Amino acid sequence: MPDTINETNVTNAPEKENAVAEQSAPETPAQEYGDVVIRLNHVTKQFKLFKSKKSRLKSIFSKKVNYTINTANDDLTFEIRRGESVAFLGKNGAGKSTLLKMITGVLFPTRGEVEVYGEVSALLELTAGFDPEFTGRENIYLRGHMRGMTDDLIKKYEDTIIAFADIGEYIDQPVRTYSSGMKARLGFAINANIEPEILIVDEALSVGDAAFRKKCKEIVNKIIAEDNTTLLLVTHSSVMAKQFCKRGIVLYNSKVYFDGDIDEAIRVYEEDILEGKPAPKPKANSILNQ
Repeated sequence: MPDTINETNVTNAPEKENAVAEQSAPETPAQEYGDVVIRLNHVTKQFKLFKSKKSRLKSIFSKKVNYTINTANDDLTFEIRRGESVAFLGKNGAGKSTLLKMITGVLFPTRGEVEVYGEVSALLELTAGFDPEFTGRENIYLRGHMRGMTDDLIKKYEDTIIAFADIGEYIDQPVRTYSSGMKARLGFAINANIEPEILIVDEALSVGDAAFRKKCKEIVNKIIAEDNTTLLLVTHSSVMAKQFCKRGIVLYNSKVYFDGDIDEAIRVYEEDILEGKPAPKPKANSILNQ
């Protein structure tokens, strides 16, 4: 795995407790930022690429080891507001997944700031975080505890999650006995049914059979329509992007190439990016320039 380059490593998120009890309570994000829930300010993410694992190990003890730098995201600046549904479009390697991992806190920026205000539920690697020796039911509680939820709160969602996953008696069997599809179903059921404030989806709507995919799309639509949840969607499907999102951000060469209405974003993606005819300079940002 390539090493990351962290110069500033700034990821700002709302603190659950005051660092100094004597200080007056800070303004809430709503007071300070209106309804902005995600803000990226000149964010760049770079990775060090070594020729071999041996070279990577040597780099821990010596700065003379040669490496190349891969820039996954380059000077990204944009804001996303509460209730927005935003599709990220771009070819493989454009930096879409790296961007989402910074928003979820899995990765940190090399330069710039990533600010996130709200509970994030990420459908990125659906089976990550499972204990293979725990049953499916026990893993529901494990995932909940990792999110800081109490047993009583997890219990509130337990039956809904189990019914949605629809894996029958396997819910009380160790996860190591599950197929990859069953683990993905359980992972999606957990993340999509706990009323997130920010829902991040990276091609996760393609898991399972046709009936389960239909159910996945229905619950995402419900979350967006009823819960005022912010949706970030990474997809190569223009149809899916238009189905769920009103805004599109097109990434090209690790930069924001276009940011605006979803119909125009799809046109730019299909005509400029996929056909290999990008304009010399990125399109004007119609969202941020308003």
